[in-house]
Amino acid sequence: MSRISLLIVDDHPVVRAGLHGMFDSDPGFEVLGEVASGEAAVDAVSQARPDIVLMDLQMPGIGGVEAIRRIRALPGPPPVLVLTTYDTDAQILSAIEAGAAGYLLKDTPRDALFDAVRSVVAGGTPLAPAVAARLLQRLPQAAGRRTAEPLTIRELDVLRLVGRGASNREIARDLRIGEATVKSHLLHVFEKLGVADRTSAVTTAIERGLIELPRSR
Repeated sequence: MSRISLLIVDDHPVVRAGLHGMFDSDPGFEVLGEVASGEAAVDAVSQARPDIVLMDLQMPGIGGVEAIRRIRALPGPPPVLVLTTYDTDAQILSAIEAGAAGYLLKDTPRDALFDAVRSVVAGGTPLAPAVAARLLQRLPQAAGRRTAEPLTIRELDVLRLVGRGASNREIARDLRIGEATVKSHLLHVFEKLGVADRTSAVTTAIERGLIELPRSR
């Protein structure tokens, strides 16, 4: 398999060096570069075309959230995985609304970080447990009422494809919709089912008889 290429964005040299060395130690990854600001990140993405961007939020200049927004507006943009020390509701929601594919904290263990990077490149949306808990707490309905809200036909279509292992890009292609629309559908599914990730959404939907996956022959 080809290596996953990364761009590291953080204004702390020690953090950048640590992440660079960590990913360089694994043959499955290739660090294309590291930059210290949001503006530099947008330029670097345009030039280096990494598979994924690791993005801090608090940086000089435009900051991580605006950098995410600008990167996602580029042609064929890579996914952006937030890696930060900040887990406030405002930071989390702003990053996700800007287009972040996942949100992890800097105390994430090495192997979990590697798994999250692979997941994002494959179309996943990993969230740190504390972040997932905060998002669920902000949902407007209590969990018992939330589960009563039915999924739409299109949300079920998306969920079935997720259950078959399809990435967001593959789902967008099969359903002829944008990747941003796929992500929006998934967020609504998470809210309605009271879950925080793709695997839990599929498992919960199967348990409730909402979807059935084809049996392997």
